[in-house]
Amino acid sequence: MFAIYRKEINAFFSSLIGYIVIGIFLVLMGLVMWVFPDYSVLDGNYASMDTLFSMAPLIFLFLIPAVTMRTFAEETQTGTIELLVTRPIADWQIVGGKYLACLTLVLFALVPTVLYYITVYNLGAPPGNLDSGGILGSYIGLLFLAGSFVAIGIFASSLTNNQIVAFLLAAFLCFFVYMAFDFLSRLPVFFGKTDDLVQAFGIQYHYNSMSRGVLDSRDVVYFLSLSAVFLAATVLSLGRRRW
Repeated sequence: MFAIYRKEINAFFSSLIGYIVIGIFLVLMGLVMWVFPDYSVLDGNYASMDTLFSMAPLIFLFLIPAVTMRTFAEETQTGTIELLVTRPIADWQIVGGKYLACLTLVLFALVPTVLYYITVYNLGAPPGNLDSGGILGSYIGLLFLAGSFVAIGIFASSLTNNQIVAFLLAAFLCFFVYMAFDFLSRLPVFFGKTDDLVQAFGIQYHYNSMSRGVLDSRDVVYFLSLSAVFLAATVLSLGRRRW
């Protein structure tokens, strides 16, 4: 699995893919947090990192599918997937290596946002008037969310040999699992009855809970289970080539 992980990381950073992904994410978040007047921290009345944690998932909806679309679709298109699956390595190790590589790239994109935290920390009156514990919990929630999106993305990539199709499918699935259940809960058949239960099936419900700095075991189990389901589905998708 480590060999697959290293191969994918080298592929990201030996080309422009990794640098473009990290650059786009930081530029977009920088514009949202410091430039756009409706969201800028500088136009607010108090120092807060809420803008980062509310907008980052929306950017990830499109950025992570762009990262994962090539994981298996490109291998299938070029024919190297046959060489990969015939090596003495289990399918779950192939999937795990690619999953960890994509998640590492997303983590590299998040690390520079610590500078945003330092800036907001010093903008407070007095400096340091910031809920650091809550922000740490929000970062953990964002990492769990990214892990779920990556799992969905590589599953979508395993279904097709076309990277554009893989991107569109992953973006749709990420959007559906993230926001659709919140919309469904507002339908008359659910509203006021089982709307909380319907919302609990979506990522947004659990992410919002963790974004408040509360690390509930139910939210952690949800994210781990969601990622495990899509990773298992990816392993099955690879296995169908042997069937």
